[in-house]
This record gives sequence, structure tokens and C-alpha cells, in this order.
Amino acid sequence: MKLDSPHSFLDAEEVEEADDQQLLEPEAWRTYVERRNVLREFLTTDLSPQLLKRHHARMQLLKKCSYYIEILPKHLALGDQNPLVLPNTMFQLIDPWKFQRMKKVGTAQTKIQLLLLGDLLEQLDHGRAALDALLEAPDPRPFLTGWGLVEQQLADLSVVMDNFLAMMVPGHLHVKHRLVSDIGATKIPHIRLMLSTKMPVMFDRKESVAHQDWVSLRWFVTIQPAAPEQYELRFKLLEPRTQQECTQCGIVPVAACTFDVHNLLPNRTYKFTIKRAESYTLVYEPWRDSLTLQTMPGPPGGPAPSRLGKPSLPLTTPSER
Repeated sequence: MKLDSPHSFLDAEEVEEADDQQLLEPEAWRTYVERRNVLREFLTTDLSPQLLKRHHARMQLLKKCSYYIEILPKHLALGDQNPLVLPNTMFQLIDPWKFQRMKKVGTAQTKIQLLLLGDLLEQLDHGRAALDALLEAPDPRPFLTGWGLVEQQLADLSVVMDNFLAMMVPGHLHVKHRLVSDIGATKIPHIRLMLSTKMPVMFDRKESVAHQDWVSLRWFVTIQPAAPEQYELRFKLLEPRTQQECTQCGIVPVAACTFDVHNLLPNRTYKFTIKRAESYTLVYEPWRDSLTLQTMPGPPGGPAPSRLGKPSLPLTTPSER
């Protein structure tokens, strides 16, 4: 093709369509174009790469969340529970042994739900890849003859997407037995169990800083809880060199989102882990965030920082920043 020819400005797609059109009669070609546009519209709106990318990100977030059983009177909605609306007497009416059994059921149901979500997302990925390959096929004739199967694939993928979106939100916990024992009361309260999700606790890696013999830690939750939460901070010295250094570790309960750990060794590496404190209603917590920091070297020839005789819990103070 000459450079001064007007056809030289045709893009590759137009040239390819011109070649494809020669394989079909005009009526069949119009049908092919219409159906191809339907498929292209589905892949760019209902099953776009950007949409699947967001779903993958949400899936990764769900794998890091904590899952709890919520006990609600049937007239309350999830999220309304608090010490004023849901008194502790509700727990006093529930059989503890039956509740522990339900926690195991909640754990199993949460694991199954996460596995099903991963399977549905994989079906969406594979389905989009197959349709995209069909859209880019060089010969339009198999596309036309197999359009009935394509329509079925579109319908099936729409159902998979609906199921995926519906399963993203934890729902009712399936109860086979009554949780409230026969207490001889004239009226046993009607309750329901729900699975609820709390966003993961993560270290703020910009604000968490190591100094010579202490570190300042900060963490956060993506969605701030309505009420203050209790946390559990763990830390330990990595690669201790002596028996005494093996005691450079500890577990600290914290009621804030900042904390300072003192009396650490200079120029050494420590691992810190943060999670919510144990709760009676916790059923599944597959992930906890960890952070590794190295303290700064001490002055040349200067005295080493004081070491505790048995520092299983080095001196720690809440940060007041």
C-alpha cells in the first residue's frame, strides 16, 4: 500500500473488519455486527476489567476482616446494637454451651462463604477471558453459529455476578436449635443471629517510627467503629543473640490507636503485630497486620541502654501525640 493512498490511514481494526465482511453475506454481516456490539457492551459495562479489579480488591479486604456473631432482637436491624439498645441480659438468657456450638457454626459458615466468593470471582475471570477471546476471533462464522451458547454464557455470568454481590455481605447465621434454654418464663425473647464484619486493623507505616531504643507505633481501622475498641499489641526481638535477649518480647493491651514501646536494643530488628482484643462473639479472624522496624544505632562507644533483668514486657507508654 502506498503511503499517499487514503487506505493507508485505515487502522488495523477497520482492515480486519473489511476482511471479515468478505466472509459473510450482507444480512449475515449486519447480524454479526449487532451481536458483536451486544457482547462488547456486556464486557465493557457488566464485566469490565476495572469492575473485576475492584471486586478482587474487596475480596482481599474480606480475607483480612474479623467476623463476629451479633445477637439481635428480631425488631432490631444490624448496626443498631449497642449497650443501651441491647442489654447484657440478652447474653444471660443464652445457653453458653449452645452459644459456643453456634460460634463453631459461624466459623465454618464464614470460611465457606469466603471460599464460595473466591470461586465465583474465578468464574467471572474465566468467563470474561473466554468471551473476550471469542470477540477477537478472526473468523466471524463460528461466532454467528454459536450465538445461542454465547447468550447462555452471558445469562450465566449475570447470575454469577448477582450471587457474588449478594454474598459479599454477611447474613443470617443458620440456627438449628434454640439458644435460650427453658427458663420457665412466660415469654422467651425472640432473637436472631447475624454474622457481622469489622474492617482489619492496620499499622500506619508512615507514622510508625523507630528511634534508638524505643519505637512509636500508630495503627488505624478503615471504617472507624462507633465505640472505642480494645487492641492487643505483640512485639519481639528478631534473631536474639543471648538468653537474656530472648526475653525482649511482650503482649500489651491497648485502648488507643497509638503506643510507644521503650527499653529496646539499638540497631536491632523488632517485629510488631496488632489485632483487636479477644471478644466473646469473635468467630473468625484469619489475618493480623505485622510490621518490622529496626532501631537506630547508638552513639559510638556510648553506654548501652538499660536492660531489664527479665524484660518480658519492656516499659511501654501510650503515645500522647
